[in-house]
This record gives sequence, C-alpha cells and structure tokens, in this order.
Amino acid sequence: MCKRNDYISWDEYFMGVAKLAAQRSKDPNTQVGACIVSDDNKILSIGYNGLPLHCHDDDFSWSRDTHNDNKYFYAVHSELNAILNYRGGSLENSKIYVTLFPCNECAKAIIQSGIKSVIYWEDKYANTPEVMASKRMLQTAGVELIQYEPTSRVLTIHL
Repeated sequence: MCKRNDYISWDEYFMGVAKLAAQRSKDPNTQVGACIVSDDNKILSIGYNGLPLHCHDDDFSWSRDTHNDNKYFYAVHSELNAILNYRGGSLENSKIYVTLFPCNECAKAIIQSGIKSVIYWEDKYANTPEVMASKRMLQTAGVELIQYEPTSRVLTIHL
C-alpha cells in the first residue's frame, strides 16, 4: 500500500493553526492568529489578539471608534502574544505565520526575538504608516517577508 498523497503542506498546516487560533479572539471586528515555528517545523508558540492575562474581556472596550476608550489601548496583538507565550528559550531563526501583516509594534518584537521569516495571509493595511514602517524595519533587519498563497483547499473540523 502506498502513502496518501492528499496530505496538507507545512505552510497549509501552520497557516491553518494561525487561522484556528484567530477564532479564539473576542474582538468583534478583527480576529488575528499567529503560529511560531522552528526551522525544523515544530510549533513553538501560538497567539491571537486579545486582552492581557487577568483583564476580563467584559470589563474593557472593544470599540475602535472612540478617542477616550477603545480596544487599541488594551489589546495585545497575536504576534506579541505568541512571542510572550513562548517559554522554551530563544526564538532565533524561527518563522511566524500570521493571518494579518504585523504592525510596527509587533515588527519590533519580531525583530528583537530573532524571528527570521514572516509568512502572512492578508495585508489589508498595506498603505498605512504603521505597516509601511513595519515593512521598512523588517526588511532592514533581514526578516524575510512571504505572502502566503492560499491553495483553495477546504479543511473541515468537526468539534
């Protein structure tokens, strides 16, 4: 008997994990997931955008439109959550799969942690100053930027 040939690729697997992690976010507008992977394809950490530990989701604003109190004051982005969640030592030479291109603040954390590749699904804020600054820093630091190319494969998980 031969092995099956319809198994998912590493990129499909890790981006799938990032997309699944995004489903944990309670943000009503934008759900983002991240998955950090070693150079030998081991998952090191996972994160999604949400509030810090011990900050209850119902006690803080999820609005993005008010100047006095909005989610941007409180939410931790998926990339930073994945970096902070890692308890194994160094992230040197790892790669991060993210469902949305990292902002400038997350880019700083990615660079400082030693992550060498960013594989991203969407880049819907490409023309914002934050993302342009992010790309400039990541490229200057030698971080490889790769846009994930969806395969049109549909995976169904029954829970």
